[in-house]
Amino acid sequence: MSTKTKILYGGLRALQRELSKEEWQNAKYTILLDENTFQHCLPLLVSSVEPLQEAEFIEVPVGEECKSLEIAAQVWQTLMEGEADRNAVIVNLGGGCVCDLGGYVAAGYKRGIRYINVPTTLLSMVDASIGGKTAINFGGVKNSIGHFYPSSLTVIEPAFLNTLPQEELLNGQMEMVKTAAVTDPALFNELIVDTDISHLSPHTSHLKQVARIKARVVKADPYDHSIRKILNFGHTFGHAIEVYRGLPHGIAVGIGMQAAMYLSVKKTGFPEETYNAYSQWLKKQLLSINSHLLSLNLKEIELMLPLMRQDKKNASGTVRCVLLQDLGAAMIDVEVSDNEIRDTLLRL
Repeated sequence: MSTKTKILYGGLRALQRELSKEEWQNAKYTILLDENTFQHCLPLLVSSVEPLQEAEFIEVPVGEECKSLEIAAQVWQTLMEGEADRNAVIVNLGGGCVCDLGGYVAAGYKRGIRYINVPTTLLSMVDASIGGKTAINFGGVKNSIGHFYPSSLTVIEPAFLNTLPQEELLNGQMEMVKTAAVTDPALFNELIVDTDISHLSPHTSHLKQVARIKARVVKADPYDHSIRKILNFGHTFGHAIEVYRGLPHGIAVGIGMQAAMYLSVKKTGFPEETYNAYSQWLKKQLLSINSHLLSLNLKEIELMLPLMRQDKKNASGTVRCVLLQDLGAAMIDVEVSDNEIRDTLLRL
C-alpha cells in the first residue's frame, strides 16, 4: 500500500490509462456507491474505464447514514462472501461520505487493501478524497473512529459536477474558501468576489488549484501533527453546527468559518473588514439557496458545548480552534473558553 495518493487531474481518461498498467493487472474491483451515484455517475464511469466494466458493486445509504460500524461490517461481509483477497480494490464512487466509508473499509480488510477515490461532489474533489483520512461516525460523534490510510489514486473528473444541485456546489465552494483562507489570500478574494450567486459554478482552474494546495499540505504533514491542522479552520464550530442542526458539512463549515473569524477579530487582531466582507458573502450564498441563517439561543448553545468538547482537536479538556491573524496566517491549537464560544454563537 502506497503511503501517498496519486491524483489524476485528467479525469476518467487518465484512470483508464492508469488501470491498464501492470501493477493493476490482477486487481479485482468492487465499486462502492450510493443511490445517487448509481443513477447519475456509474454509467459514465464504466463506459469510460474498461477495467471496471466487470466490477461488482455495493450500494450503501446516502449521506452520513452510511458512515457506521454496521454498514462497514456489511461491506466487509459482502467482500468476504465474494472471496475478495489482497488483490481486491475498492473504487469509491461518491461524495465525502462514500469516500470516508470506503477508505475505512479498505484499511481494515485483510489488514489493508488498495482503494481508489472517484469523488463525484465538489466537496469531495477538493477535500474529503485527498489526504488519507478515513472514518466512520460512532457514539453520536462525527468521524470518531478511523485511520490515516491514503487512497492509491484519486480521480478528479469535473463532468460529475454537472449532476449536482446548487446546494451541493455551495457545499464544496465553502471548503474551497476555507483552504484559500488559510493558505492563499489572493485565491480567497477571487472566490468570494467572483462568485456569481445566481449561477454558482466553480472554475475548473480553481478546483484544481485548491486540490493541489490540499495535497501539498497533506504531503508536508500526513498525520495531522502540525501544519495540516490549518485545514481544520472553521471545523470546530462547523462540526458541532452540522451535528446539532443537521446542516450539510460544507455549509456548516462556512458558518463555522464566520465564527472563527469573529473570534480571530477578538483574539488575534484579524482585520474586521475581512470578517465583514466574508459575512456578507456568506449571507448572500445562504440566501441564494433559500437556507435560513443560523440563530441560536442560550439553551441551544449549552446543548452544543458538549459537541464542541468532543472535537478531535481538543486537548486536556479545553476547546481548541484554528484562528487567523490574517488571511494566509493561521494559528493552530488556540484555546477558547466556554464564554467565548457562547459570545461567538450568540453573535451569529
